[in-house]
Amino acid sequence: MVVVGGSIPLVPINKGTMHCEVKLKTFYDVIKTQDKSRLKSAVAVRVADKEFDLSRECHDENFEIIDADTPQGVEIIRHSAAHLLAMAVKQLFPKAQVTIGPVIDDGFYYDFSWSDGFSPQDIDKIEQVMRRLVKKRLPLQRFVLPQEEAVQFFRDDNEHYKAEIIEDIPKEEELSLYKQGDFTDLCRGPHVPHTGFLGAFKLTKVAGAYWRGDAQNEMLQRIYGTAWATQEALDKYLHLQEEAKKRDHRRLGKQMDWFHLQDEAPGMIFWHPRGWIAYNQLEQFIRKVYVKTGYQEIKTPQIIDRTLWEKSGHWDKYAENMFTVECEKRTYAIKPMSCPGHVQVFNQGLKSYKELPVRYAEFGCCHRNEASGTLHGVMRVRGFVQDDGHIFCALDQIGQEVSAFIKQTYTIYNLLGFDEVILRLSTRPEKRVGSDEVWDKSESALEAILENSEYDYEVLPGEGAFYGPKIEFSLKDCLGRIWQCGTIQVDFSMPERLDANFVNAAGEKERPVMLHRAILGTFERFMGIMIENTAGHMPFWLCPQQIAVLPIGGAHEAFCQEITQQLKALGFRATCDARSEKVNYKIREHTLARTSIMLIVGDQEVSSGTVNVRDSKMVQHGQMTMEALTTWLKAKPDPNQELENIF
Repeated sequence: MVVVGGSIPLVPINKGTMHCEVKLKTFYDVIKTQDKSRLKSAVAVRVADKEFDLSRECHDENFEIIDADTPQGVEIIRHSAAHLLAMAVKQLFPKAQVTIGPVIDDGFYYDFSWSDGFSPQDIDKIEQVMRRLVKKRLPLQRFVLPQEEAVQFFRDDNEHYKAEIIEDIPKEEELSLYKQGDFTDLCRGPHVPHTGFLGAFKLTKVAGAYWRGDAQNEMLQRIYGTAWATQEALDKYLHLQEEAKKRDHRRLGKQMDWFHLQDEAPGMIFWHPRGWIAYNQLEQFIRKVYVKTGYQEIKTPQIIDRTLWEKSGHWDKYAENMFTVECEKRTYAIKPMSCPGHVQVFNQGLKSYKELPVRYAEFGCCHRNEASGTLHGVMRVRGFVQDDGHIFCALDQIGQEVSAFIKQTYTIYNLLGFDEVILRLSTRPEKRVGSDEVWDKSESALEAILENSEYDYEVLPGEGAFYGPKIEFSLKDCLGRIWQCGTIQVDFSMPERLDANFVNAAGEKERPVMLHRAILGTFERFMGIMIENTAGHMPFWLCPQQIAVLPIGGAHEAFCQEITQQLKALGFRATCDARSEKVNYKIREHTLARTSIMLIVGDQEVSSGTVNVRDSKMVQHGQMTMEALTTWLKAKPDPNQELENIF
């Protein structure tokens, strides 16, 4: 199992199989008899594909121990920690009602109905109670109730939300409850044997959340937390979280004066001059990739009549995410993606099989009506630009095109500073267009390509696009976080729905296969990832302010202006900061703005015709002549130049 988005390495589940004999009643008894030392780390067991508490009765069967430091073990710890949180809240705030407390990436949360809300001081008190309960090593005991009795149990305890949840559960389903001390909660389990396993936890924040995610319902209080198998793992995670805060692209974006967001345009980005320079540098780089890999750049309309979206299947499967406008009694949609438009370009003039593959690329400006609660800086927006491309090819060209794209994508990521790439095959979702036969063909094609490639991959069932399965490319950053970026998708459905054809070798019309592909995903998101991965210290070629020349005093300004012009003539983005501020103040400002290189000039530098060099990371490189400086600057990595030697 792979923990997506996790930053702490966990060990595999299987450390040996045990056998349960009939004479021993519980899994706990078996482990105690066969290897008592394992009880220090065992939190549950797995029989076939099901997980059970150690206290459950066992039969004549083999089982695996789930230790605390495995991915499954940590998930169980987090689930039990959510119960511990609820118990502590109920002790401090008896009138608060509990609702749900699931496990999430890197932690857990629990939602409470509590109109007074929870202050930071309340969270501290809750943590203190949780730690006392950990020390008590309270056993978590499972029992079963019929539905009617369970509903009455929680109503009698004034837990109306729990009763409502139970009423929605099918009557034939077994209802299990877990009791620890004087607290009881509804849960499928499994759970840790006792609260002593839950010492490595931390409550992290409080937020609001609507009951059942419906804005018409009551606003609940959601307390988030994280829990790990050991204090060492928790400390490492919290350190990484602090580092992530320092690297937050929203904070750095403002600090570097790259962009801002405001309430009048939710999910839309206002790019400032500096940020737009960096954005354009990245776009120009990708444009060179297009040319080198045989793509023709096109541009398609932003607003298209709904009839085309109906034909493509988007209106039926994706309408809730589309912005629409009415004009002259016609309904239009602002495009959420460029694929139907690319088919229209392909359809202009019947193509021969000799012209395939046809590769179109577009810096596609798209808009999607993402829920306001999911928006996050430049990482999750409503308006964005994709490095969008579509390949129209014959069936026997799929393997060649997909394989080539995978290699190209790995190369580009490497040039942009990302060495760890995770490949995932996402298969058919529940909500989709096309027949099962078409999906079988599409999934088989991608699976065969991956099996014959040099790369390892994972399978994500049900995570494909609504029109086809896809290979996803995810990047691991310096903090171990996973970011999904690129994709290539095989689509047999859209060419059929939009009547795309080419003439094959027999002179007959044939449907092309359509491959949807992107390397970066969206420019906005990728820029955010790069900012956080580098803490704003962007690669020299991408940095909007490459060089700032800083005169110490007015007497040095003429020399600084001269070398600034020399650097500009060589193609560098250089400025002379001749403000009357003290040089240390200017150094600090340029360091915060992440100016890549600062050249300090005083009496000594003027007399010797040199500059004193330091960079945005506060590394001092000493004095350099202009010749030495330009040689050093030109030697800095530039993927634009490296493209010439790769493709």
